[in-house]
Amino acid sequence: MDDSKLKARIEEASVARLATVDASGKPHVVPICFAVDGDTLYFAVDAKPKRTTDLKRLRNIAANPAVSVLVDHYEDDWSRLWWVRVDGAARVVADSDEAARATSLLVSRYAQYRDARPAGPVVAISIARMSGWSPA
Repeated sequence: MDDSKLKARIEEASVARLATVDASGKPHVVPICFAVDGDTLYFAVDAKPKRTTDLKRLRNIAANPAVSVLVDHYEDDWSRLWWVRVDGAARVVADSDEAARATSLLVSRYAQYRDARPAGPVVAISIARMSGWSPA
């Protein structure tokens, strides 16, 4: 798939899996809601219940900003399967204007965020590489 097809697949998906690693190399994978703006993928820490606000994904990004995001589609008709992986460098967004813009993108993409706007940190992933697969 070329980059335009990969981006189209990403934009049609509503959930992805974020893979990070800690300072010792131990992997950690969590589902995320996301939005893409150009060559940047954003997600935010939202109001869904969490055991702590000291999230492992944020600690991992601070220790090692290299991340992967996997977006995929599955159904019993295997001729319709596909996946796209985004590799890049993640950072917690410090600029309030960028964070507000990213949050607005997330709010426009997810109805649930219109009622409970994400208030936690926003993370930006600079897309360095995209790869994917589909049988077609």
